[in-house]
Order: sequence, then C-alpha cells, then structure tokens
Amino acid sequence: MGRGKDRPVYIAPMPLLVRFLGTAASRPTIERGVSSLAIIREGETILIDCGEGTQRQMMRYGVSFAFADLFFTHMHADHILGLTGIIRTLQLQGRTDPLRLWGPPGSARTLRACISLGGDRTTFPVTITEVEPNSTINRTDYRIETFEVDHRQTSCIGIALKEEDRLGRFNPDLARAMGIPEGPLWGRIHKGQPITLDDGRVVKPAELVGAPRRGRRIVVTGDTRPCAGTILAAQDADLLIHEATFSDEEAARALETGHSTASEAAEVAKRAGARRLVLTHISARYSNDAKELEREARRVFAKSSVARDGTEIELPLTEELADVTEHPSDV
Repeated sequence: MGRGKDRPVYIAPMPLLVRFLGTAASRPTIERGVSSLAIIREGETILIDCGEGTQRQMMRYGVSFAFADLFFTHMHADHILGLTGIIRTLQLQGRTDPLRLWGPPGSARTLRACISLGGDRTTFPVTITEVEPNSTINRTDYRIETFEVDHRQTSCIGIALKEEDRLGRFNPDLARAMGIPEGPLWGRIHKGQPITLDDGRVVKPAELVGAPRRGRRIVVTGDTRPCAGTILAAQDADLLIHEATFSDEEAARALETGHSTASEAAEVAKRAGARRLVLTHISARYSNDAKELEREARRVFAKSSVARDGTEIELPLTEELADVTEHPSDV
C-alpha cells in the first residue's frame, strides 16, 4: 500500500520484547546477575532496575546503551548498585543525550549518591523524578503506569508499560471492490469518519474497518508480597513479570522478608487474568533453571516459566497472542 497523507499504510508488526539482564535475588550467583531487565519497543529501550554488573549484562546480551529512561522499583542495594557503573560507562562513551531516572518517593537522595561515586559531574544531563504509586507517564502510543506493591514497608513501586489501542484492521481489497479510490478517502474511513462517494453512496467505517485492537501490556512487580495493587495493575496483562524468591517450602521466610513464593505469584497471575507469567528474583538456594519453582507455579497457573539471565520474551500484536515466544539465552 502506498504512503501518503490521509492514506492508510501497511505498518509492519511493532516489535515489543523483554530481555532479562539479572534474575537473582539479593546477590549474584555464577549463573545469575542481580535485578535488571530491559523492555525494547520499536527500537526504544527502557531499563527497569540496575543491580551490580548491569552494564556488563547489557553488553553480553546486546542491549543498547542509547536508552533514555531507567526506572527503579525500590532502593535496595541489589536493584541500584549498577547505576554507578552505568553512569561511568556512558561518560566514557562520550554520551551527551539526557538520561531520565525514575524512582519511588524518597529515592532521589540515594540515586544522587550513586551517581556521585562515578565523578563529580556527568558529561550529560541527568534528571531524577520521584513518582508516587498510581502515577502515569504518557508517551507517544504508550504510557508507563506505576502501582502500589508491598515490600517490607519500603517505599516501592511496580511498573507497567501499556500501549494505546490501535486502529482496527482496514480491508483494502473490499474497499477496491466497493469502488472506493485509494487515497485520502481510505485514510478518513480508517480513522472512523464516514465518507460519501461521487455516486452518492455513504460508506460507514464499520463496513471496512475491524474493531479497535487493544495495545499490549507488560507488568513488572519488582520485589513484593502478593498484593491487590499487582492484581489490579495486571488485569488482562499480556505478560506479568513477578518476583518468586522462594518455593512453597520457604513460605514463612517469604512472608518474613516481604517476598513471594512461586505459587503465590502464580495465584496473582490467575486472579489478574494475565496471559503469561514469568518468574524472576530467584534465591541463590535454587539451581539455575529453578525447575521446582516452575513446577509449583504451573500447578496454579499453567502459563508460567522461570526467567534466566538473557531470556528474551517477544510479544506480537494482540491478535496474535497465541504466538508469544520465549528465547532462552544460550550464552
């Protein structure tokens, strides 16, 4: 389909994927780094959390340093200590583009301290914004929403990326068959405007345009107990990324430390009606593949899996949700 003003154009499927950079709880292991992940949407990279060694994980797994936003779920060391290294690397690379840091209420002082360890002054502007739970950051075609989680009375937030709804699918073959000339009229009807043809016929959008298509939704909890805030934020989510530090055997320990078990995370996904659950923030007491956690989660919610460092989850457009694919790292 040709390109032009007010003319619907074919848009290739918009890539949206998650790359797990660190999936360990509290401290790194031989197989797992500590908390960090990247969401890549149409070439734009957003980082969530930045545990120690994140900069190396980005190099290892091919995540671009040309990112503009870094969100922090909370200020515990295993989620923030990589910030100093990231800042230093960006300086050495000669970065000049601004960097935006986002964290929960009270986080700015800690983030400034981490930055200062890399030198007194950066070569690029850095802004720090504290965001309350239930805040919205609007971007072109998508938004970032924060939500309330529950982690040992610590100031913390969960992060959700939610795309705006897309126009319904336009039927060019039927438009041609109806004698509608390709051009501005196609664009108008695709945008929901009825048109009148030269012969007096009125064509309504419903005759040529399908129902609007819901945008994709990724929800990331950070560290948390199972809670109502996550269930609400993850309603009908395409992907829920929930911490699962412990197995059922350690349920008392999970409660004591403000974390979740695998089956508790699965129950959250089930109650939210999420389409897919991926577990992260895995305690060092479990093996790299953490099969016991995966088995426990799947007994509650079948579409569960455990992330490893380097795991990539790709989300196709919503009408193709059955084709959600996972690519474990072979590095």
